[in-house]
Order: sequence, then structure tokens, then C-alpha cells
Amino acid sequence: MKILFLSHTFSPNIGGIESVSEMLADAFHEAGHEIHLLTRTKNSQSIYKVFNYIVIREPTFSILIKEILWCDVIFENNPSLRMSWPNLLLNKPIVTALHTWIGQPGAVRSHLSKLKLKLVNRSTNLIACSEAIRLNTILRAVVVTNPYDNVKFDINHGVVRTQNFIFLGRLVSDKGVKIAVEAFKIFSDKVKDRTIKFTIVGDGPEKPFLQKLVSECGLQNDVIFRGSLRGEELSKCLNEHQFLIVPSLWQEPFGIVALEAMACGCIPIVSEVGGLPEAVGNAGLTFKRADVTGLANVMLYAYDNADVIKQLQSKAKTHLDNHLIDIVAERYLSVINNAIKKN
Repeated sequence: MKILFLSHTFSPNIGGIESVSEMLADAFHEAGHEIHLLTRTKNSQSIYKVFNYIVIREPTFSILIKEILWCDVIFENNPSLRMSWPNLLLNKPIVTALHTWIGQPGAVRSHLSKLKLKLVNRSTNLIACSEAIRLNTILRAVVVTNPYDNVKFDINHGVVRTQNFIFLGRLVSDKGVKIAVEAFKIFSDKVKDRTIKFTIVGDGPEKPFLQKLVSECGLQNDVIFRGSLRGEELSKCLNEHQFLIVPSLWQEPFGIVALEAMACGCIPIVSEVGGLPEAVGNAGLTFKRADVTGLANVMLYAYDNADVIKQLQSKAKTHLDNHLIDIVAERYLSVINNAIKKN
């Protein structure tokens, strides 16, 4: 197949959609398909990566027309209307993967969101990254959950798991790190073991506030800010910890970070919102969103029940097998093939 792959944001930007786009494009290429990837993301002069397929950045209108005429099918990894709109005229089969909400879930949609939803619903086939996304966007979408990079993230048997709790993500209010710090304070006061640590990996505008909160809670020696980590260094850090905390206040569409941590041997403890429960399946623990005491109780439960942890770890491999990139890419390609047949 000649697949025109549209990804509004792409490498060298960092994020869930960027990671999934790169993994899928690589897998589609490895499966023998011809890939042209179009993105609105500029290249970085300091970070230059060579891909096995054609990458066109900031395409002009004439290039959009040329590329749509070239392809057998268009694949949008999340709606990319600024690049896909010419297809309203050319009418090539198009598959759109939904990786986030169109309008806030549970809220009245704006006129702009309604228009975007209407345009997206014109796609030949639709894929949702979680059941939560499907139920809150377009019901005819097929659910194909996200993959993770099983090469970067895996058990490192050379690393000793001596650390306890870890958070990984942007330090912004929606990620709920404040909830995690307050819960760790309750946990720490009850356990009274000063060797137990909470590692925060990431950076963002909330960092000064969180550092002040840690100080006010008297946890300066117990909460460690590691900054941003990537690649092998991040995988090693995850391998050193027992539990990943994902305390999101925002309804995460899925939660690849939970898969990455699980692959490194961590037990994920996640907020019961959006697609996070789907991301951990039966191999993790959940708590009610924004419930500080509830999170603290789950942390205590996990820390005190070695048998439960062993049971969760034993379920992790089966759960992760469903998220291997080759398996996920095969599911995507099946939907894309069906779109061509419909046309």
C-alpha cells in the first residue's frame, strides 16, 4: 500500500502522539508498505534523525494535493485537518485515529468542536485509542489501544530495584503531582520509615510550587526531583522503582507511561479517569481521581502486600503482549485495508 501518514506533531517533539506516530510509521514500513509522512512540526537543527521513509515537514497546498493523489489511503494519527482538508475534494479513503478528546468529556461541546467532530466523522474508518475515547467521540470507531516501545522499556536484570514510588510526566497541574505528594506525606507518616522515597521525573511550570510543597510537608529528604530523563537513563530509573504513580486530574485518553513502567517491572497505581484503567488492565491498581486519602491507602496496601504485588507482576506480561508494536500495527493495518476495500 501507498500510505500517506499525517501526524500534526512529530519528532523531534516529545509526547504520546509523537511516539505512537513514529512506532506505527516504522512498523508500517517494516511490513512492506510505502510511507510518506507529513507533519506540521519543524525539524530541529540540534536534533536530526534519519527515517526509513519520506518525511515532509510543513507541506504547502500543492504538496498536499500531490501527496493525496499519490497515495492509496490517508492515515491521520489524530485529526490533522490542516493537512487532510484537501481530501474533501479528492475523496481518497481516509482512516483517522483518535488519540484525544474532541471537546472536554462530559462538557457541552463548543461550535468549533462540533464542526471538528462532523469533519472527522467523514473519515472512511475511525480508530479510538481506548474505549473511553470511543464512548466520548464517535461510537463507530474501532478500539485499538496504544503500543509501547518494548525495545527501550524492558526489565533490566542488571539493575537492583531499591527505590519505591515514582512519578513520570510533565509537572503541570492537570497531572496531579500535588495529589501524589500529599498522599506520600500521609503514607510516610503512617509507615514511619525514612528510607522510603518518592522520585519525581519530569519538568514543567509546577516545579517551584511542588518543591515548596515538599518543603512545607517536611519531605525534603524523601522526595527526589530527577528532572527530565530519556532513553536508557529513563528505563534504568524505572527499573529501580517498585511503583509508578499516575495521579492525573485530567482524563488521560490512554496512558502509555503506565505500559512503559510496567514493562520495566513497576506496578502502576493510576487515577480512575479516562483510559488509564484500560492502560493498566488487571496488572495495576486504581484510586478515585483527586482522592488524596484514597491514593495514600492504595500506596499502603501495595507496600504491605507482597503477595498481591507478585500476582500483579505475573499478569503484566500477558497484558503487555497485547500492546507490542507489531501486534498493534497489524490491527491498524487491518482497519486501513478495510477502508481501501470500502472505496
